[in-house]
Amino acid sequence: QVQLVESGGGLVQAGGSLRLSCAASGRTFSSYVLGWFRQAPGKEREFVAAITRSGVIRNYADSVKGRFTISRDNAKNTVYLQMNSLKPEDTAVYYCVATSQLTTTAQGEYAYWGQGTQVTVSS
Repeated sequence: QVQLVESGGGLVQAGGSLRLSCAASGRTFSSYVLGWFRQAPGKEREFVAAITRSGVIRNYADSVKGRFTISRDNAKNTVYLQMNSLKPEDTAVYYCVATSQLTTTAQGEYAYWGQGTQVTVSS
């Protein structure tokens, strides 16, 4: 099992940047595909980004491609989401996720979820 704890959320103006971090427990961190989902008020939860075990392959939602970067440090058991050029529509609770399955955008495939961190982008 793995436990995930997000940090780094907050309030930022449109055009600004934030970096989310997700610290994971467990000795098998490098065996998990990691990702981020988000849920805005009144909307369904949606895929944001995922990264393979080695960190070589990264997938992004079209809405964040070119603005967000997912990365991981297996030595520190941490996954990051660098968010640049933030827009008000990026306002959401962001969740760190992990799966022992193949890289996927389907939230049902991710067995492990953090509690979430709020990101608010003001216009």
